Amino acid sequence: MSLAFNGVNSFHFTLGLVELDHGPVAAQLVKALDAPQLRKVITVEKLTSTKLAGTEIMSGELAAALVIPAGFSSAATSPHPEPLTTVTSNNATIAGDVTTSIVSSFEAQVNADRLAFAVALAAGAPKAETSKLIGVVSTLRIPIQAVERPIGAHELKVISYYSPGMAIFFLLFTINYTARSFFVDRSQGMIERMRAAPVRPVEILLGKAISVFVYGVVSLATIGVVTTAAFGADWGAPLPAALLGLALVFSVICLTALVMGLARTQRQAEGIASIIIFGLALLGGDFFFISSAPSTIKHLALLTPNGWAIRGFTDLATIGGGLGTIVEPVVAILVLSAVVGAIALGLARRAVTS
Repeated sequence: MSLAFNGVNSFHFTLGLVELDHGPVAAQLVKALDAPQLRKVITVEKLTSTKLAGTEIMSGELAAALVIPAGFSSAATSPHPEPLTTVTSNNATIAGDVTTSIVSSFEAQVNADRLAFAVALAAGAPKAETSKLIGVVSTLRIPIQAVERPIGAHELKVISYYSPGMAIFFLLFTINYTARSFFVDRSQGMIERMRAAPVRPVEILLGKAISVFVYGVVSLATIGVVTTAAFGADWGAPLPAALLGLALVFSVICLTALVMGLARTQRQAEGIASIIIFGLALLGGDFFFISSAPSTIKHLALLTPNGWAIRGFTDLATIGGGLGTIVEPVVAILVLSAVVGAIALGLARRAVTS
């Protein structure tokens, strides 16, 4: 999963630049496109014509192109300035949006300069000093700007998301394995032989729960150690990650008991377990970045224990921190588990005695 989705958290494309003006304003735009903060997003490739830009976009060599028309600089101070043109294809709409956003920012600065120049002339600035006035205006900058600042969080690596996601997905299969083994034991008379001994029904269920607990802890720990050592995954600090994993294992125990109580046959147990497993995996975000999901899915994920667990592991990998980081996810998982466990306890007890 990590290899399949590697690179989804970064974006870079090649922008074709058709510069037909070669004036001072166009030079400022070309300089802006070569700014250090944009080099992580775009690589500028200079072209000689709009036709060539269209050809390379159609062939897939370019994601988008920007055309600076002839006369753009001289028209910047006239009542009818020349427009800039963004060229893209339906297969690279994001590149087109990014290019348009960059150009719109530059246009806002040019329009602000035009306005300052017009205001200065209207206020009585001598026309003989127009060249000097243009030079002063060109140094002005829009006073209000949006600035990106880090909040101390680390970038979320794909492997750090899908390692817990896939570990949780395979942990959910314990529901199927354990519920199926329970009905196999009952069909073979194993449960009846257990009840013939001085063993209460709750103790039989407790034995199944212990098997789920042991398998779950070993499974999560194994994937955690291997992905951390071999692939560089970040699960966060060991103690918070372990406590989050234990809470998740407890929720799987409760879900297993629910399936055992609802089903009456092995086939029913397998069907109900499959619905629960894949339903939780899809809603909780095991297969995709939940942050990029629609708002409805984000809210539904908070009704699943694995959705809270992935949220907790993601916070540990990005924000870091200690036990305080996982308090909310652990409490939410335990509350959901308590509700499911309360329903499952009576049903599963009846399943043992029936």
